[in-house]
Amino acid sequence: MQEIGIMVAMDEEREAILNIMADVKVEQIYNLRFLRGTIQGKNCVLVKSGVGKVNAARTTQVMLHSFDIAYVINLGAGGSINSLLNIGDVLIAKQVVQHDFDITAFGHSKGYITGVGDKIICDRDLVNELEQIVQSIPERSYQIKMGTIATGDIFCSESWMKDKIRAKFGADVVDMESGAIAQVCYLDNVPFIGIRSISDTPNGKNASTFDENVKLASKRCANILKEFLV
Repeated sequence: MQEIGIMVAMDEEREAILNIMADVKVEQIYNLRFLRGTIQGKNCVLVKSGVGKVNAARTTQVMLHSFDIAYVINLGAGGSINSLLNIGDVLIAKQVVQHDFDITAFGHSKGYITGVGDKIICDRDLVNELEQIVQSIPERSYQIKMGTIATGDIFCSESWMKDKIRAKFGADVVDMESGAIAQVCYLDNVPFIGIRSISDTPNGKNASTFDENVKLASKRCANILKEFLV
């Protein structure tokens, strides 16, 4: 029986998903707590990876090895580097990049990963289905856009870095996990989609803004997941 893999990085993101899960049971594998249950009658496996690309990649591989996963959804808070995305808005990733991967010394473009390429395209069928569903959410007070997530092992907190990543990759949101999760899914031939709700905008003092809005962003992602799994 296949299950939907749900990946988050932080406690707030996990708690928001648990609030919409039923019949939850815990399985401990390599010190990771996998929470198996149902959302809207769909069988799901939820796990918190911890922050950063290594934690995310390691947890993804353990999940894919231990369960029969139909596809992986990564969701949670993210930083806006697109001036059109504000706190609480949502980005559905059409593709992901790793902005801190750099082998340009060998003639490759910034972000190019050997054996993978310079970007990973999210599963088109899942993205199209998700886009159609979220556009019909009633009484929505926030934007939902399609775009690009840029991942790196740094909490982006400076305006100059935001502008540089935006200019180089045409990205809309920065985070610290999506690119690594997508890479593992790509290498393992498992469909992947990513959802991020805006918690902050890099401006030199956005760490406090993130703390203020991470629960809002987490709840918004959980609500979209619930609509998607109807």
